[in-house]
Formats: sequence, C-alpha cells, structure tokens
Amino acid sequence: MDIKRIIAATLLSALILIGFDYFMPKPHQDDPHSVPHAPAAQVQSSAPAAAPETSAETQVAARRIPLSGSDVQGSVNLKGAVLDDLILTKYRETLAKNSPLVRLLDKAGSAHPNFVVIGWTNAPGSNAHVPDLNTVWDSTDETLTPDHPVTLHWDNGQGLVFSIQIGLDDHYMFAINQTVENHSGQPVALVPFQRVQRDYDAPEGAFTAHEGPIAVVGGRMQDESYKNLRKGADHPDHVSWSSTGTSGWDGISDKFWLTAVAPADGTPVTASFAYVPGAPASYQVGMSTQAPQQIMPNGSITEKSHVFAGAKVLSLLQAYSKQLGIPDLDKAIDFGWFSFLTRPLLTLLHWLYLHIGNFGLALMALTLIVKIVLFPLASKAAQSSARMRLLAPKVKEIREKNKDDPMAMNQKVMALYREEKVSPASGCLPMLIQAPIFFCLYKILNISIDARHAPFFGWIRDLSMPDPTNVFNLFGLLPFDPTHYSSFLHVSIWGAALGLTFWLLQRQTSSTASLDPAQARVMQFMPLAYVFFMSGFPASLLVYYTWNNLLTVAQQMFIQRRTALPVPVSRT
Repeated sequence: MDIKRIIAATLLSALILIGFDYFMPKPHQDDPHSVPHAPAAQVQSSAPAAAPETSAETQVAARRIPLSGSDVQGSVNLKGAVLDDLILTKYRETLAKNSPLVRLLDKAGSAHPNFVVIGWTNAPGSNAHVPDLNTVWDSTDETLTPDHPVTLHWDNGQGLVFSIQIGLDDHYMFAINQTVENHSGQPVALVPFQRVQRDYDAPEGAFTAHEGPIAVVGGRMQDESYKNLRKGADHPDHVSWSSTGTSGWDGISDKFWLTAVAPADGTPVTASFAYVPGAPASYQVGMSTQAPQQIMPNGSITEKSHVFAGAKVLSLLQAYSKQLGIPDLDKAIDFGWFSFLTRPLLTLLHWLYLHIGNFGLALMALTLIVKIVLFPLASKAAQSSARMRLLAPKVKEIREKNKDDPMAMNQKVMALYREEKVSPASGCLPMLIQAPIFFCLYKILNISIDARHAPFFGWIRDLSMPDPTNVFNLFGLLPFDPTHYSSFLHVSIWGAALGLTFWLLQRQTSSTASLDPAQARVMQFMPLAYVFFMSGFPASLLVYYTWNNLLTVAQQMFIQRRTALPVPVSRT
C-alpha cells in the first residue's frame, strides 16, 4: 500500500506540473507599457463623458510640469490635468545595461497608453461647465518634488474656479486636493472622481498572480480579469461591477506594479470597473464620492484623495495602509487562498534577502528554516510509514485468513493497529499540513518583486526567468534554438540537477524491485519527466525544488538512523 501511495503521489505531482506548464502563461518580460490609457472623450460611470470643448483653449499646446522623486520621474500634463508620464527609477525593463527604465504611465496615442484622470462631473440636475480631458490648466509652479507640491487652476468663466494640488512623497504616493470655489451666485452640485484608464489589451495574468482591475471597498476585496470586463461591456454605462462603501481603493494591478486611486479615510465612495469599446478600447477603474458635493454661493469645497503608482513592495504598501488609512492596500499582492501563510513567508524571505544580499541564497535559507520547523511533522510521518511497512506482512496474513469475512478482517486489522499504537492516517495528516506551506513557497516566487531580475551564481542572471542553458544545443555552442520546435526541447543544467535529486529521492523512498514491471517503468520514468516538464520554469523554482529535494534526502537519512521501531505482535 505504501508503494501505491508513492506512485499515486508521484503521478499526481506530474499532473500538477503538466497543468502548470499548460495553463500558466509563459514567463513574459514585465512591460511597464502594459499600463494603458482610456479614450480622451470617455469616462467611466463615476465620471460620465463631458462634451469636448470647442473654445480656442483646446488648440493651445499645454505645457508639462516635470516631476522628480527618489523613486519616480515624469511629468504632469496640464491638458486634462492627468498623470500620464511616469517611470520607475529603480527598475529596468531588462537586464541590459542600457535597458530603459520601467514606464508605468504613458500618454494617449502611445503604444501602451495608461494614465490617471482627476476631475469632476455634474450631479443629476446640474449643468455646470466642468473641466474635461481637453481643458488646459494654468499653474505658476515649475517642478513637482517631494518638497514642493504643485497647484493647477482653471476658471470655467461662469463663476466656478477649479484647482488641483498635487503632492509627491519619497516613493510612489501622490496626495491630491481637489477644490472648487463658487462665485456664480447659484448653488452647484458636483461629484469629484479619480480614475485609472488603460487603453490597450493587456495580457491576462497567470493563475498564480492576479493581473487586472482590483478594489477594496467596505473591507471587501474584488478583482476581475480583463476578459470579464469585456464581457460586461454591454451593461449600462459599460460598468461590469460597482460597489459602495466607506474608504477603500481601486486600480489596475500588474504582476509587480500597481496604479490605484484612494479617497480620504472615512469617505463614502462608489467604486466601479468598466470596459468601453472603441478605437482604442478602454479599461476604466475609478472612484467617486457617493453623494454630490453642494457648493453654495461664495462657498468652496476641498476633496482629498491619493494616487499610488509604483512597485508592489509589501512593506511599503503596509506602511501606506497604516499611515494614510488606505485599507488593505497590500492585498494588491495576490497572496492566494493561504494568505495567512504566504504573507509571513514573503516577509521572512524579504528580510533574509536584505541581510544575505542574494535572492537565491535567501530562498535556500528560507527553505531550510521551513524544513527545520516542519521536521517534527516529517519525522512523525516517516515513523508512521515505517511502522506501517513493518506491519504489512501481518496485515497481509490477516487479510488472507479472513478474505471471506470482510467485517472480521477489518476488525482484526484495526485491532492490530491499536495494539501496535499505529494510526493509518498519521502518515497522511503531516503531509496534508505541509502541502499548503510548500505551495505558498511556490506562490511567493511568483509574486515577490525581489525575484525580478535577481541574479544567482554563474549563468543565472535572472531568477525570475528560465535557466537559459540547453543540452540540445550543447549549452549554446550550436547556433539554433530547439524550443522553437517544441517547448519540451529545453533541458537545462538546473533542470537536469532537479531530475537527479528526484531520482535520489525516489531511490530512498521506494524500491522498484518490489513492483511489477509496468509500475517499475513508471517510477523510473518520472524523474526524467520532471526534467522535461520543469526546465522551462523560472530558475528560482528549480533552485527551490532542487535544494528542497536535497534537504529531504538528508532529512530522511537522519530520521531513518534515529528511528527505532518495536517488533510487531505475532498474534492474529
């Protein structure tokens, strides 16, 4: 029975790995341009479209105000008052020395337009002239820095003066103050909003990490795929999802980057996801206040909010949640079902990386720590398995003697287990406990920004990408790429090392001599299958699995040497 369990577990593992290879999109270089822009004349439900301006000001070439911080550079576009130019100064698109910095926000008309819109819309029954994406704003400020916010002004010529103050911190957070002064002599009702737009079809993310619209409103998180937004385009105002609540945030998440808007803490808001068909089509994710803001004659209102545009660094997101009252901003990182395990493991891995300085070594150290913590469970499972093997001849004898009386057979087998103090489930329970932990380790390798472009040793310059070596072209000596014909024609050095460790683990845990020829062939084939299935996985996963297998082999040797088993009873 123990051999059958091993075969079943091995086959199940192979099926899982095949599923990963089939369903999970191939590793792709993170494209900061993958953050789009929405059509200039369209806005989502929280901000209906405003009629294009026909005045002469639309013909004026608006200037840009440069912005510069410790982690970002770019500019603010005075036409439309949009954030549509932002690069991340600590991250590059590729490993090449001359590789451009990651561009997170880009203007309309670019290859991958993506921007943040800040504005107002009329409340029902109001027809005030409000600014839109064609409005050219004024500002006396020259540069936006962490020490110097900028203020934009626009007079609608009908008694309303709009202004937007934009501040920047030392990382990726913009502070927004939207103000309206009413000198018209009539009360006005407006709804302030902020919106993230993406005007191109971004690639769908892998199941291991959500990419696309995401929101936290009223303490509940909601995320959707781009595909689902496109399916909901025929809904009223093209809105496929909306929700109301107090505080929150929403935006568009990429694997390692996030662009999001958030109201001031305690503000009742409405959040929504929309897809507006067109040329270009537009994904629009935004927030507005629930109730219209009444501005009485000679009065004014100021609405505060924040815009995050940057890297999804866990510690930074957690700090913003605490300092600014933005609830659960760290949920932009897809921790998965076992977030209560994934979150501390990711925190520990980041801490180890900071102190060791090499992500691969930090990963190996984390794997060792997990092995040590789980050692009592592994020891118990090994002892239980050994006891079951020791009792196997007696169990077989009982079954042969009582094969015509199944009830009596089961009673005697259970009596034997009780007398020997063996539980058939005791070997499975530790494995069930360990499985989520090791899945979480796999998960964090897909969501940790520390793994991006992280070198290891030798030829591994990026642990987030597959091992580039391939035995089929003599490790690059032959000038052709075998994977052009089939993805399975990629057997890397680390992939071969992984197969070797699986072979060692197999020899330690089972003996093919006790199997029939078909079972023996299956068992002998599995390590080779792992080599072909996993060579195309990110190098960090190969390092992790190889190191984990070596630790498991050493652990099993240690457990076997220190485990003393009693002689089973001979009575039946």
